[in-house]
Amino acid sequence: MGTHIAVRLDRMAPSGIRKVNEKALAMERAGEKVFHFEIGRPDFDTPEYIKQAACQALAQGKVHYTSNFGLMELRQAIAGKLKRENGIDYTASEVLVTVGLSEAVFAVLATILEEGDEILVPDPVWLNYINVPNLLGAKAVTYSLREETGFQMDLAELRAKITSKTRAVVIITPNNPTGGVLEEDVLKELASLAVEHDLLVLSDEVYERLVYDGARHVSIASLPGMKERTFTLNGMSKAYAMDGWRLGYVAAPEAYILAMNKFHQHNTTCAPSFVQAAAIAALTQEGDEVNQMVQEYQRRRDYAVQAINAIPGLHCQCPKGAFYIFINCKSLGMKSADLSAYLLENAKIALVPGDVFGPGGEGYLRMSFANSYENVVEGCTRLKQAVEQLQTKGRN
Repeated sequence: MGTHIAVRLDRMAPSGIRKVNEKALAMERAGEKVFHFEIGRPDFDTPEYIKQAACQALAQGKVHYTSNFGLMELRQAIAGKLKRENGIDYTASEVLVTVGLSEAVFAVLATILEEGDEILVPDPVWLNYINVPNLLGAKAVTYSLREETGFQMDLAELRAKITSKTRAVVIITPNNPTGGVLEEDVLKELASLAVEHDLLVLSDEVYERLVYDGARHVSIASLPGMKERTFTLNGMSKAYAMDGWRLGYVAAPEAYILAMNKFHQHNTTCAPSFVQAAAIAALTQEGDEVNQMVQEYQRRRDYAVQAINAIPGLHCQCPKGAFYIFINCKSLGMKSADLSAYLLENAKIALVPGDVFGPGGEGYLRMSFANSYENVVEGCTRLKQAVEQLQTKGRN
């Protein structure tokens, strides 16, 4: 019997991040030491009180299906968090609990996009926001995030790309891969534009707790006239070091939640019951654990930014959020994919080529500083040595 694979999957690109990761893992299996800066996952353990909540739920037999929407106590805790921390007055009925943020993204896009619709997506971007519209037969139209503007969106460019087919705008703040944080004035302008053109907004806020140097995260749904047209997407992965637990959520007007639940019912049924119990604990019992992680991230960031900017041929902005540095390597004269491969093979450091995130990422490398301080120091040392060797070869 021959293999038949649906043609629609040709519309989706495989993960370039995971391509680097798989190569790095293969090298490790062969006995080589590799320094990982490619995967966007916290290197910290999940806080103990969260793990204990999951263990307690398991011990109590909380191992069965929950409501498709998620445990009511968790939905209430999420609504409380959004009111307390983000200034958005959601109710539990306006929250859907999903299996990670990735499922939430898929559920939202499957709910709002028809074939032929257009959605405005940043470039560079986490490619789920390109792949899923493509799979659905919609079109992702990109708008630029430029280094010279601090990776803020250009509202004039965005306005010029709105057509009669434009259904929604995607924002990611703090941003993956750039580390930029959208300023409140920019968000207010975007809000006015969304109201003017009757656009929906997908606001990916999964890195919201990871901000530095006094940067302030603002949820666009908290601005006047925006709650009714915004999907606030978030999850437990980044702030609470719960990436492997796969717990996300989306908050939106109830009519959208009811519609998204149709997709969610048939896709995953519900998030694991004991993971939901752990998420309740995370949202209601937090001490100083997240702040301590953020302080350590900032220490690593400060070192890496200084070290990278001291390497001839490389430079970077100091990210205000997330745990990524977007390294400008254009002056080296190599494609980012070629440079990434060279660094992995010769310096044993895994960095993601910027073109993985779209055309606007070409000429950049993404470095995740969600690794130990010692490994960040070693990684920057290896990066410097490898770049110097490249430049020496170029002169010979």
